[in-house]
Amino acid sequence: MHDDRSLVEARLKRVLDERVRPAVYPESVPLDVAVWHAPGEPVPVAEGLAAEPEPVRVGARWGAPWGTSWFRVTGTVPEEWAGRTVEALLDLGFDENMPGFQCEGLVYRPDGSPVKGLNPRNQWVRVGAPVAGGEEVRLHIEAASNPVILDYHPFLPTRLGDKETAGSEPQYTLARMDLAVFDETVWQLVIDLEVLGELMAELPVDSPRRYEILRAVDRALDAVDLQDVNGTAARAREQLAGVLSAPAVPSAHRISAVGHAHIDSAWLWPLRETVRKVARTTSNMTALLEDEPDFVFAMSQAQQWAWVKEHRPEVWARVKKAVADGRFVPAGGMWVESDTNMPGSEAMARQFVHGKRFFLDEFGIENDEAWLPDTFGFAAGLPQIIRAAGATRLLTQKISWSQTNTFPHHTFQWEGIDGTRIFTHFPPVDTYNCSMKGSEIAHAARNFKDKGVARHSLAPTGWGDGGGGTTREMVAKAARLRDLEGSARVVWETPRAFFDKAEAEYPEPPVWVGELYLELHRATLTSQAGTKQGNRRSEHLLREAELWAATAAVRTGLPYPYEELDRIWKTVLLHQFHDILPGSSIAWVHREARATYRRIARELNGIIEAAQRALAGEGGTPLVFNAAPHARAGVPAGAAATPTTEGRTRLASREGGGHVLDNGLLRIEIDGRGLVVSAYDIEGDRETVAPGRAANLLQLHPDFPNMWDAWDVDEFYRNTVTDLTDAESVAPGEDGASVRIIRSFGSSRVTQVVSLAAGERRLVLDTEVDWHETEKFLKLAFPLDVHAERYASETQFGHFHRPTHTNTSWEAARFEACNHRFVHLEEPGWGVAVVTDSTYGHDVTRTVRGDGDRGTTTTVRVSLLRAPRFPDPETDQGLHRFRHALVPGADIADAVREGWRINVPERVVTGAGEIVPLVSVDEDAVVVTAVKLADDGSGDVVVRFHEAHGGRARATLTAGFEVAGVTVTDLLERPLPEAAAPRRDGDRIAVRLRPFELMTLRLRRRPR
Repeated sequence: MHDDRSLVEARLKRVLDERVRPAVYPESVPLDVAVWHAPGEPVPVAEGLAAEPEPVRVGARWGAPWGTSWFRVTGTVPEEWAGRTVEALLDLGFDENMPGFQCEGLVYRPDGSPVKGLNPRNQWVRVGAPVAGGEEVRLHIEAASNPVILDYHPFLPTRLGDKETAGSEPQYTLARMDLAVFDETVWQLVIDLEVLGELMAELPVDSPRRYEILRAVDRALDAVDLQDVNGTAARAREQLAGVLSAPAVPSAHRISAVGHAHIDSAWLWPLRETVRKVARTTSNMTALLEDEPDFVFAMSQAQQWAWVKEHRPEVWARVKKAVADGRFVPAGGMWVESDTNMPGSEAMARQFVHGKRFFLDEFGIENDEAWLPDTFGFAAGLPQIIRAAGATRLLTQKISWSQTNTFPHHTFQWEGIDGTRIFTHFPPVDTYNCSMKGSEIAHAARNFKDKGVARHSLAPTGWGDGGGGTTREMVAKAARLRDLEGSARVVWETPRAFFDKAEAEYPEPPVWVGELYLELHRATLTSQAGTKQGNRRSEHLLREAELWAATAAVRTGLPYPYEELDRIWKTVLLHQFHDILPGSSIAWVHREARATYRRIARELNGIIEAAQRALAGEGGTPLVFNAAPHARAGVPAGAAATPTTEGRTRLASREGGGHVLDNGLLRIEIDGRGLVVSAYDIEGDRETVAPGRAANLLQLHPDFPNMWDAWDVDEFYRNTVTDLTDAESVAPGEDGASVRIIRSFGSSRVTQVVSLAAGERRLVLDTEVDWHETEKFLKLAFPLDVHAERYASETQFGHFHRPTHTNTSWEAARFEACNHRFVHLEEPGWGVAVVTDSTYGHDVTRTVRGDGDRGTTTTVRVSLLRAPRFPDPETDQGLHRFRHALVPGADIADAVREGWRINVPERVVTGAGEIVPLVSVDEDAVVVTAVKLADDGSGDVVVRFHEAHGGRARATLTAGFEVAGVTVTDLLERPLPEAAAPRRDGDRIAVRLRPFELMTLRLRRRPR
């Protein structure tokens, strides 16, 4: 037989595009359209429905950026359509290639009840099936004219990302607004041909199955009368029935399709628009669930569920019913799909506390999985947190974006820093927006790396990023792929059902130890410094507020601010979403975030001050309140007392220019350029700064990545560097223990104060940058005379070691990494820590010196500022303040302690006398991260702590109140049945911890 394969395939494409798809709607009549443009921000539904619109025609321009327009469409179903299915086709001016990224709408009936959402891939509203003819149609559309930020030419700077700069130019052209007859037979033919055509393209060219499909398609196309598609569609479908009924081979890969609509809680739209995106998507999905009995939809992010409940009660009622039916599934158990690199220990724990508790309170549902398809890598401390929240599984997708190395597994056990393992799945479909294309399904089966020992994978199915969800076309395709020769088998299932099958078939999967590092989007550790500082400071203020409020409640009876703390925690957790905290959202989002953090700080400081005032009582004694988990200057952790300070700092001129700071512990030389050329550990008899090098060195790089400006820094940025060594002024500070340095470069200015306090083994650097650069990367370098093949950086509930070398491509790819409060490196017996109050990104490199010394220089550089122009063209412009400290002679205990110290400053209140801790621990390796009252209002005291040094620890926890009972709990403060109660002697509790082990204790107070 002659090979006509290419001819038939080309024929299929043209007939589908030009004849069959257009015949789905063979007849139509125009609707009458009127519009009312809401002034300012979105209005309540009742107001939008009641507004008096003005007539408008198809082809009219509408929609200022970020505006809301209420369209009213009216019409009458023609009598001659009686007995047929009729739909309204409502095209607001969509580009169907941009679902989730442009204008959207929510359709209402005149009584205000929602019908469904409109987006570029979902433009229809069912009017009747069948209609009687003569029905009056009246629908209202709340249309959001969200501008296109990420366009066909991506990453171009735009002012559209903030309503304050976006202007008023209409963004869209009103397109089709019709009533139309829907021919389901033709629609089904379209799905048949798409499924077979897409499958055929994925089969080997010499496959018999491919040619069976080819011949059936050829016969079907012969059966179609191109002048009467509607009259011949059924005949064409008959020609396809045989190839569509051929069953899959027994060894076919199994795909669990989970209806999905990944909705970024903010990204190229503000938070307020996400509230509406969620309403549109959930309206769509509840409607689809009613139409499709096999379909299952899962939605994560308890915050988004809470928005529906608060803002769209009529939609919420439909959601609750679908949840009760088991088909609309709460997933993930987190407040939002947060970043997991930068949130601190308690914040990461509270993501699960608030997320899981919402689903438990609302539905009685316990989530067993963390659901994080789009998060930019995963910190090594996360497995323990997931397990401590009562979950055992994780789903992610983003690792498929890594640029350098291909991850070796799709199903595996992920082991965290304490040894906890989590069953993890990384879907081989390589998208969290699966649309059931044949290419996606075939890719999943081919790509699956665990063939031969496992055969199940998951496919999150539906339009996402900006929402929209699963479509009826996707459901129809999945039905045909349920058991089809040549394809993987597809079935709709819940995440739990998938994981149950995957675990059962693969009881001993491979193990991946340590962080799941994404080899992409590394600059998210630095972009939008103000947002990152707001997060870090909010986390520590929340810890302080809980500590002092709990102490005051137990000691003085001051009411504990349950509701305020709950609300603030949820606000902070929301802003840890993986496009807010990473700095990859539009300007509007970050402008609002900075304002929110300022408001939170005022409120938390008010809670702290009220509690401390109640605790201090009346008196004139200055009391230092120490909220850090370690004693300092004689003040115990969690206590208030008068501090003790020994020694003093001497400031002298340096030979050759500059200044010397000496406090008997460290001698610091600052040269005439304002650079630290020596940091000598007097007790250790050891120089910290590498020979011939200088610390406190600001370095400027060009920063223009190939893609994803706010997200990425590409390794070639290091090829060009400017050392900022010119100083306008290097002068002694007025306190006699510091040096003040001023520099200017480009359009920017830096003022630094380098200080050495009496009795302290740390050099503090306060850096103020008035930043006005574009596409530049600012680093602060510390070249250290330390030979270290690895270094430690703090992560949640511990620290994680990374190599300093680049032996393999995996190590070379980690050229920018995350730390929390410290990085630490050491030789046996002597080490150095660099601690930070608000930065996360850093790099560590090493080189062997070529002179006679032949020593190793290990350079730590903290990342201060960037200046990408997309999606926020003014990223980080303006004034910033950072605090870092260099700690010579530091072991890991020093690094942990100094990291806390720089982040939790003392507070001074005058009062009657010292205040003993509510809870104390006698071992510095055991770090208390939370002291609070139990969330259930019982008055129990909850204490969370972990081993922080990486070894085993025995400690005694002493309560400053009478204890009636002790329970080991999970993060949600529920008893752990497998955990034995720790040994207790009155108010003293003995605990033993494995390296980095996390523990939560609930202390029941004895009634007075």
